[in-house]
Order: sequence, then C-alpha cells, then structure tokens
Amino acid sequence: MDLRAVGRLTAEQPAVQPAQSGPRPWIGGRSLEAVRAEFPILSRRINDKALAYLDNAATAQRSRAVLEAVRRHLEHSQANVHRSVHTLGEEATAAYEAARRTMQRFLGAASPEEIVFTHGATEGINLVAGSWGRAFLKPGDRILLTEMEHHSNLVPWQLLAAEKGLALRFLPLAGEGELDLSGLEESLSEGVGLVALTHLSNVLGTVNDVRRVIEAAHRHGALVLLDAAQSAPHLRLNVRELDCDFLAFSGHKLYAPMGIGVLYGKERLLQRMPPFLGGGEMIRAVWLDHATWNEPPYKFEAGTPNVEGAVGLAAAVDFLESLGREELACYETELAAYALGRLEEVEGLTLYGPRRLPRSGVFSMSLAGVHPHDAAQYLDREGIAVRAGHHCAQPLHRRLGVDATLRASLAFYNLPEEIDRLAEALRGAGRFFG
Repeated sequence: MDLRAVGRLTAEQPAVQPAQSGPRPWIGGRSLEAVRAEFPILSRRINDKALAYLDNAATAQRSRAVLEAVRRHLEHSQANVHRSVHTLGEEATAAYEAARRTMQRFLGAASPEEIVFTHGATEGINLVAGSWGRAFLKPGDRILLTEMEHHSNLVPWQLLAAEKGLALRFLPLAGEGELDLSGLEESLSEGVGLVALTHLSNVLGTVNDVRRVIEAAHRHGALVLLDAAQSAPHLRLNVRELDCDFLAFSGHKLYAPMGIGVLYGKERLLQRMPPFLGGGEMIRAVWLDHATWNEPPYKFEAGTPNVEGAVGLAAAVDFLESLGREELACYETELAAYALGRLEEVEGLTLYGPRRLPRSGVFSMSLAGVHPHDAAQYLDREGIAVRAGHHCAQPLHRRLGVDATLRASLAFYNLPEEIDRLAEALRGAGRFFG
C-alpha cells in the first residue's frame, strides 16, 4: 500500500472533531495558566512573540520542582554514591536509591533491583543488545522489529545482527500508519528470539497494541523489549500488567534533565545477563587477571552515575503524579483531538498517522510546495518551536515517500491557542513560500 497519502486531510474524510469549547481549561484542580507558570521557559518570547513550544517529542521542558530538586541536591548533598560514609555521601546515596524506588513505583516493577539507571533510552536498548542479545541469541535467530522504529531501536539490532549472523524481520504498516498485525503469529513462528518495538511512534503518533504483541511473542517463546521513550510521558505504564521483558525510556522527554534514563528488566533476566560496561561499581571483587560482578542493577551501572539526573527524574515523576496521570492523559487526548480539527482546516496540509483517537499528540506533516525546514524557520519567526527532518526515523520516512516532515508534538502545558497559532502560521508559510 502507498502510504504517501496516509492521513491526508480532506473534506471527504473529516478528522476527529473536538467539542466546540475545546479542551478543558484546568488539570488536576489547577488552571492551565497555573500549571504553565511552573515551567519558567514557557514565559520566554521569541522574535517578540510568546513562545509556543511544540517540540515535546524531541525534549520536554522542566518544571520549577525539577529545577529546584536538582539545585538543592547540588548545593547541599553533592557527593559520589555508594562509596563514602561521610554525611554528604550518605545523603547522595539515599537520594539516588530513593529515585530508583520512585521509578519502580512509576513503572509498577516488582522491585527496585529491576530498575537500571542509564543515560537514556538509547543506552538502555544498546545494553539489552550488547548484554542479553550477545549472550543468548544464536546465529540464525531472528529479531522482529517494525517499520516505524526510531534509529535507537533499529541500529543496535543491525550491529548485533551483523556481529552474530542474526536476521532482522519487520512488522509492516497498514491503513493510516498502524501496525499490520495480521501476520504476527506467522512471523513469530520463524525462530524469533526477541521482539523490539516502539510503544508510541515518534513520527506517526500511533499507539501500538503492545499487549497483543507481548502475549503472542511469549506464546512463541520470544522476549519483548518496549521502546517507551514517547509513551512514558503520556501513557500510564505498568510493566507487570504489560508483562514486557524489557522497557527503556529517557528522562528528558519526561520533563526531567537530559542524560538520565531507565531500563526496566525482569529480575530473572538481569541476573543471567553479563555486564555491558566494565569499571567501578559494577564489580564485586577484582584481581589482576579476573573479576566478579555485582548484583543487578549495579552490575549494569559502571562508573559514577548521574545522581542529579536521577534526583531530577524522581522530582519530575512526583510533579506529574501531583497533577494526576489520568487527568493529564485526558487533557492531552482532548488537545490532540482539537489539533486534528484545526489542522484539517489548513489547505495543502498532509498529516501522517492515524486521524482518529486513540493516538498521541505527535503530528508529522507536509505543507504542499514548502520544504519542512523552510516551514520550521517560518514558524520560529512566529515564536513557534517545532521540528523538521526525519526525526531519527529515515526508513519510516522512505516508507511514507518523503525525505523529511514537519513535526509538532504536544504536552500537557500546551494551550488550544498555541494550536490556533500553529494553524494560522502554517497558512502564512504556505502564502509566503507559495
């Protein structure tokens, strides 16, 4: 099927229409203005216009709660962890391990030992490939991926496949950019050792039916890794309910600092896996000619960890939970529906991805006759921050028949008025370049 016209907005195929009043003006008992006031950067003006930050799929902004938690740690408890008996060292260790317990609660993991701190989703996926994949996959085994994967959940498997003689297989796209699962059982019957897929597409906004994939994979004896980089900020996750074997996400998309992330792994798997990186902290004892390893998760956390990042990540999760995850999800769903309705009105606009709910607030698009980078620069002139490019998903863009797209991605601190501005600026870009 030719997906180049997937999601093309036409009068004959109307998009989801929002209520006339638009999304609700409050979240968790707070007004949107009060929620936005917790994010200092949103008060900036760009080119003498109020900033409309619509690049949240690339990185989200930080609340005062996160900024203050990191500042307080650095000013009062900065020290290395697990190594010192002095007060600062004990405080830093306590904060770091408290953050791990917060992540356990956030993901519904069985124990803190199933939470490995990483630099982000990319490192987490590479850790699984370089440790579990290298140790347990055999030449001829297959890894099942999808056509919508981010490079972070594609390139590590390409490298491992080349090293060990593995075969990569892909679930195709269908319809408006959903996964075609009609051949799932057949694909899994062909010696698949691992299924690795995104929970939520960073290009299409598609929310994948990962429960169905996980259940089918386990029936065929395969493990499942979920790339939750996009879903962790927007969907409720419970790894025990999902029964995934691994899950990775990045803190900076979850309103936390850059350089921190989480890999969840079932404890029985982490126990069997060899270390990924060697160095301090990941050892139990070292001799000149050999070493023995620490227990998980420390076996996978070589070197000095990003303590302030973990502190900030925990503060971000606490802030989200104070607003109410269900409240946030409801508002973001209403905002996505509103955006679909407004973008439908822009002449010459092609959207890629589902044009009905459920879907996320990620909107990749093409404006007829305008290069995405030109459109992004025009929008920046209007104070609107979006992304242009292939969004680290070049194979997917080739599948869509385009080199690049313009992407607007929403968060709970975005306003209907910002979507109105986006729609009007897209019209302006069409006139300017047309």
